[in-house]
Amino acid sequence: MGMLDGKVAIITGASKGIGRVMSQMFAREGAKVVCNARSADLVRETVRLVEKAGGSAIAVVGDAAQEADVKNLVAASVKAFGKIDTLINNAGDGGPTKPVQEYSTEDWFYTINSCLTSSYMCTHFVVPEMIKAGGGAIVNISSVAGRRGLAFRIGYCSSKAGQIGMTYGLAAELGPHNIRVNAIAPGAVEGDRIDRVIAGQAEVRGVPVDQMRKQFLSRQPLGRMVVAADISSLAVFLSSDGARNISGQCIAVTAGEVA
Repeated sequence: MGMLDGKVAIITGASKGIGRVMSQMFAREGAKVVCNARSADLVRETVRLVEKAGGSAIAVVGDAAQEADVKNLVAASVKAFGKIDTLINNAGDGGPTKPVQEYSTEDWFYTINSCLTSSYMCTHFVVPEMIKAGGGAIVNISSVAGRRGLAFRIGYCSSKAGQIGMTYGLAAELGPHNIRVNAIAPGAVEGDRIDRVIAGQAEVRGVPVDQMRKQFLSRQPLGRMVVAADISSLAVFLSSDGARNISGQCIAVTAGEVA
């Protein structure tokens, strides 16, 4: 028996990193998984890994911030599996690391659309299906950057703070429909993205990359970064019936950093 037996979950940003690990973990816990991302080759590889391990998944290629693509995502999910129980709003790009006076309008809208508009768009079209099904769970993958901020990352911080505000508002609005809405705020997560962030911070501050990495690690009392599986296991729980009375929460996973 898995924690998610009989459930159908859409996971956006499923081509790599947290999204790929989450897709595999959801499938291991019994969910049928709809893997969404813009990169066809990468998201299909995620599905291949799920199926190789005995899980059930489909790939739906598309941009989670584009209305036509999201309509297709929802329709394909219902056609394949009959319903939608869980939505994981994980899609998003870290955006550039720049001083605000150098942060272009294009930079701003790209980052906001990638992280925040995608969460709105998917929620907008998934909620009617959840209401039909008698309830569901939405988990927004935000960031500690949306709580405490991070210099030179104004677009990313704003989008992640927006996801947290969206979580609180939706939890209040959708609770009467038995739809729970929560957010996860990861700290520094091992992988290519945090490597790029650290390199960007080092460049804009004019310090060595190794020094910048040590500064990031110094924020974590446990002395390590978190990994994708840490975020994924919490998302599994929040999507399960064991979390049936948890809604309107933003839970930080930070290796001890207060956020």
